[in-house]
Amino acid sequence: MPLLRQRRFPRARRSVGAAREFAAETLLQWGCHERHEDIRLCVSELATNAVLHGVPPGREFLLALIGDGASIRIEVRDSGGGVPVVKAGGLDECGGRGLLLVQALADDFGVTPQNPGKTVWTVFKSVLGGALAVES
Repeated sequence: MPLLRQRRFPRARRSVGAAREFAAETLLQWGCHERHEDIRLCVSELATNAVLHGVPPGREFLLALIGDGASIRIEVRDSGGGVPVVKAGGLDECGGRGLLLVQALADDFGVTPQNPGKTVWTVFKSVLGGALAVES
């Protein structure tokens, strides 16, 4: 049975750090130590995008971490319009590279439309080919 932890965060800059800490606590609780920093960075980028571009004023975003023993799935759901796009621009651009980082670090990445809004998700598999150390 998959493990699931989720939490709602308000549309506020402080929510990015809070989401990152929630993810870190969850990974620690589950005994997951592989790719810990990559996962935290991706949570930070997805939460930042939700706060800056996805969450309408007065609303919240949902962060969910799902572990199945072999992978960790991160989902950030917001009720805003639009679909995030990975920018393939150069390093001279100011901003817009967060999803490029997420795409490079995660084993899988995508966007699922919702009504309203969307869920941006990433998946991290074990880098050693075995199961992640996930305990309930």
